[in-house]
Amino acid sequence: MRSSGVLLHISSLPGPHGVGDLGEEAVRFAAFLHRARQSWWQMFPLGPPGISNSPYQVLSAFAGNPLFINLEKLVQGGLLDRPDLAGFPGHDSAKTDYEAAWRYKKIRFRKAFYRFEFGPKRVRAGFEKFCEAQSFWLDDYALYCALKEKYHGVSWEGWDEEYRRRRPAALRRVAKEFRLKIRYHQFLQFHFFNQWRALKAACRELGVGLIGDVPIFVAHDSADVWAHQELFWLDKKGKPTCVAGCPPDYFSRTGQRWGNPLYRWEASRRTGYDWWLKRIETMFKLFDAARLDHFIGFHNYWRIPADQQTAEKGKWILGPGAPFFETLFRKLGRLDLIAEDLGAITPPVAALRDRFDLPGMRVLQFAFSGKSSNPFLPHNYPVNTVAYTGTHDNDTTVGWFSALNSRDRKRVLNYVGSEGKEINWDLIHLAMGSVAKTAIAPAQDLLGLGTEARMNLPGTPSGNWEWRLKRGSLTPRITRRLAHLTELYGRV
Repeated sequence: MRSSGVLLHISSLPGPHGVGDLGEEAVRFAAFLHRARQSWWQMFPLGPPGISNSPYQVLSAFAGNPLFINLEKLVQGGLLDRPDLAGFPGHDSAKTDYEAAWRYKKIRFRKAFYRFEFGPKRVRAGFEKFCEAQSFWLDDYALYCALKEKYHGVSWEGWDEEYRRRRPAALRRVAKEFRLKIRYHQFLQFHFFNQWRALKAACRELGVGLIGDVPIFVAHDSADVWAHQELFWLDKKGKPTCVAGCPPDYFSRTGQRWGNPLYRWEASRRTGYDWWLKRIETMFKLFDAARLDHFIGFHNYWRIPADQQTAEKGKWILGPGAPFFETLFRKLGRLDLIAEDLGAITPPVAALRDRFDLPGMRVLQFAFSGKSSNPFLPHNYPVNTVAYTGTHDNDTTVGWFSALNSRDRKRVLNYVGSEGKEINWDLIHLAMGSVAKTAIAPAQDLLGLGTEARMNLPGTPSGNWEWRLKRGSLTPRITRRLAHLTELYGRV
């Protein structure tokens, strides 16, 4: 069945407290998608971010970002008072201000928690059930957060050995000592997941499916690595012995050193891939479909010795391959997964993708190399594909086109058959009209925004993940135009 959708992260929604959240603006965006005849809302990973506010470097692969908790809903639940929501500096700011949003919300979260914790016991019944049901990840995550506060944000490898090595007696002692702090972090997750379920129900009512994102690697400073050290290549002090990245290529003569710890896949296999199964199962309780980031890593990955500052001296190592996916589908049933197969896709990687009938990705900004055989050109698409005008790592379509030289710009215009005055809609038109079973456009491309609206510039440490949608910018004209293309190309 042909379909289409829009890429927009929760953080990019408008709203009064510095960052988008799971409140009314999220429902309004879902309603826009419904009116525009869209089937999908795609977003980035939802976890609490660590370094540089990146949703791809999070403190937990299971937890939700507390910043996305809507404060108005806490007022409606009697946990905050209406006057508590006054006084945010930079009301409805044009960019996400993570620091200001966290300072503001943290004060309100703590007030809401103490009102909840020391209020009538009956209101906590649902919370206790949630904690019990999610204990397989929530207990470690909440304890990790409490210890991270104790050590003033220092990564877990810098904690005292008894905590770093997870000595049972030490963990029992600190769990008792920090009981309220642990319950506070559990409380935040309880409200995040409650608000998420409400949003998902609203999207389902509107006929809008949700597409999530599963980064293949996790951050070293995360509850996941701390709690499951046996699944990663670490030394006795908890430091990675080898890290993830990609080899030198045309774009980088020294390659890319991402720094994520690598999996001991054999250790994972011996557990029946238990951690991974729980991760994917949790993902599909939140989303209707999911993108597997860096799919190539499931076949082979670039292993870099941790003492190397560049990726030049790495080497290719085989990943878990077909047995991983066989276990995944046998245990969890058929899942709607998208393989992010961008980059140097070798025949074995393509064979792994096709063996499990996973749709790959095609990005139109990569299409215009001058060769008619370019796999990113729509006339070369297989049907089992998700076509994108761009992704979070690309410039916006308008920004990308503006930066092209005259030869490349002419090549694009010859292919799209226009003068390029609305190059963003030209590429949306191409994606929609292609044979790809799904077409996705970032919200910035619907609006025709330039480089100032770019979401992420890989390799830069700051200034990313900050773009926000202005309230009212998705006008009736845009809605009608997107709905028309959707109907024209049978993607309703």
